[in-house]
Amino acid sequence: MNEKAKKTSRKKNSQLVLRLDQDERDAFVQLCKDMDTSAAREIRRFIRRYLKEHAGE
Repeated sequence: MNEKAKKTSRKKNSQLVLRLDQDERDAFVQLCKDMDTSAAREIRRFIRRYLKEHAGE
C-alpha cells in the first residue's frame, strides 16, 4: 500500500469536544463551506501542523 493510500485509510476513532461561541462556530463553518472544505478537516489539519511544529519541545 502506498503512502497516500495509508493516509486516506486511517480510521478516525476518537473525538475532541470543544466549547465555542456560537457566532464564531457558525462563521468558521460557513467560511469552510465557502472554501470548499469542512470544519473537521481544517481542525485536523491545524492539529497535525501544530504537532509537527512543536514535536520534541
